[in-house]
Amino acid sequence: MTTSGLATPVAPRSIGRTIRAYIALTKPRVLELLLVTTVPVMILAQGGLPNLWLVLATVLGGSMSAGSAAAFNMYLDRDIDAHMQRTVNRPLVTGEVSPRGALVFAWTLAAASTIWLWVTTNWLAATLSASAIFFYVVIYTMILKRRTEQNIVWGGIAGCFPVVIGWTAVTGSLAWTPVILFALVFLWTPPHYWPLSMKYKDQYDGVDVPMLGATRSGSQVGLQVILYAWATVACSLLLVPVAQMGLVYTVSALVFGGWFIYESHRLYNRAVRGTEPAPMRVFHASITYLTLLFVAIAIDPLLPF
Repeated sequence: MTTSGLATPVAPRSIGRTIRAYIALTKPRVLELLLVTTVPVMILAQGGLPNLWLVLATVLGGSMSAGSAAAFNMYLDRDIDAHMQRTVNRPLVTGEVSPRGALVFAWTLAAASTIWLWVTTNWLAATLSASAIFFYVVIYTMILKRRTEQNIVWGGIAGCFPVVIGWTAVTGSLAWTPVILFALVFLWTPPHYWPLSMKYKDQYDGVDVPMLGATRSGSQVGLQVILYAWATVACSLLLVPVAQMGLVYTVSALVFGGWFIYESHRLYNRAVRGTEPAPMRVFHASITYLTLLFVAIAIDPLLPF
């Protein structure tokens, strides 16, 4: 209040600030993972470099789709986001974006991404994109997330769709190769996310979200991470005979996979000994592992060996 009793005028938000707030709704860091998994699969499906316009169209449509799912997620989770330190700066919590604005934005991106992919790629890619949004929003966020500690296992299926969308955008059909890649990302998701939930155990407990890392002991979580890490690496090696992968991918899958397994065992061993398990080390290692593996997927078809 001013000395005259009148409220101090609030400066209007700049256009740039508003745009940044809406971009934050799309979880840009997640979109980076979308690029890492989609483009290499398109190269693999083509057996070389695909049409640049098709790549750009697929990436744009996929980004809008993933951004829509993220915006729906923030809209539905705004109540718990306000009570978790890692999410208190999200736009709906800070008031940078209104709930109505976020919902309209999410629906707009969902419709635009589906129509865009249908027009620029094919109906199958567009249908898979819409299915990914539905799975993440309804199956994971609305049904599983607050009810079961296995939420990220089945909810993580939404993150597997970009690989099949990339494949179908090029080929217009499905095959065993994208199915294996789908399974690879599915198996990778729990050992990627559970260490993060260990790090923020108290915060998940505070909002009654039963993430496995928050409901089980460090040794129990570590054992689950080991099992899924081994399964992920085994699944990655299935690509060698099925997709006829060459030397670059084979060596990469073995070397990077071995490192990922090592870090998983390290997490478990430290938890069993009662020392700080350093879960974020595994979290970041899992991202690096998947990135390097998909870089190998992109490079391998371009080489004669």
